[in-house]
Amino acid sequence: MMPVTKICMWCGFYCNIAFMITRLTLTDFRNHEFGRIDAGAHRNIIITGPNGAGKTAVLEAISILAGDRGMRGAAMPDIARFGGPGGFSVHGVLADDTEIAVTYAAGDANRRARVDGDAAALSSLGGRVRVVWVTPREDRLFVDGASDRRAFFDRLAAAFDGAHGGRVARFSKLMSERAAAIKSGADDRWLDALDLQIAAAAVAVAAARIQYAGEVNYFLAGAAVSVAGMVENMVLTRGPSAEDEYREYLHENRSLVADKMVVDGPHKSDFGVFNKRLNLPAHITSTGQQKSTLLDLILAHARLMHTKTSRRPVILLDEAAAHLDAAARGALFAALGAADAQVWATGLDARVFADVPDALFVSCNDGVINNIV
Repeated sequence: MMPVTKICMWCGFYCNIAFMITRLTLTDFRNHEFGRIDAGAHRNIIITGPNGAGKTAVLEAISILAGDRGMRGAAMPDIARFGGPGGFSVHGVLADDTEIAVTYAAGDANRRARVDGDAAALSSLGGRVRVVWVTPREDRLFVDGASDRRAFFDRLAAAFDGAHGGRVARFSKLMSERAAAIKSGADDRWLDALDLQIAAAAVAVAAARIQYAGEVNYFLAGAAVSVAGMVENMVLTRGPSAEDEYREYLHENRSLVADKMVVDGPHKSDFGVFNKRLNLPAHITSTGQQKSTLLDLILAHARLMHTKTSRRPVILLDEAAAHLDAAARGALFAALGAADAQVWATGLDARVFADVPDALFVSCNDGVINNIV
């Protein structure tokens, strides 16, 4: 992404940031036939309304606007409004007046991206809007399976290493090819070539995870993140020879032919989060304490991003105040006010968010959006 040369409406200076969303428009998206939110220069946008009103759909649209499949990971035809034409569009105006859009047409195999009216690659949108989200699903991040934690932290790490997500996917694909090759009796030369590629991808994935955990810990006052796994341990203890060591491990374990998951590797690694205030692992703290730790992690991620890239991310908080008592909500809102980010949050009751600084309140009811000034 080329450096921005326009004056930023957020700080009044020339700056190289990923600009925040000043206007969001949804067409035939979920239960929204048409909806528009004029956020202007507000740092916090609070969307309230009853269950089923379409609040989460607004956040999902923003996650798709960043070029991602969306925070729900839904199939595109399922996102299109029921009873509509079968497609949808999400349009955003950024603080530097750049216009970005993602559209999907019925029967089309792919989404389409546009920047200032011109066709663009979906992958290019992530460089313009950096998005991280917390949904009720992530509320169980510390107690559910390791695969969910890996996916969550890999997504955070990918915000700084654009190739990280591709390496994770490539590693998985190569491991599947290796399992199939062993089952089919492929010769050693073919397997040697596969193991060489797998080892390179594995070490790169592990190194990126280690680097992210170390960097985000600098901004975490009440928690600490760690990552543990065979390859991560090799990277930490063996350094440059980690790739050769893992390749040798794969070579010695070619008799394990049942499935790619039989052998060890970054697909079995796990992230741990420790609550330093309680001196306990996060997974054995209360639900509210886990939610506070998760939000601390997201806010630390935002500070890390602003420090490393001078870019402010967009943070999506679905049911932001759930499981939080009054003291925890107060701490969260104070942190939101100081965060180097734009925050879009949803909740049932607007009164819960009364202390959020610089907030725009938006009412959502049965797919109808109204800005409340």
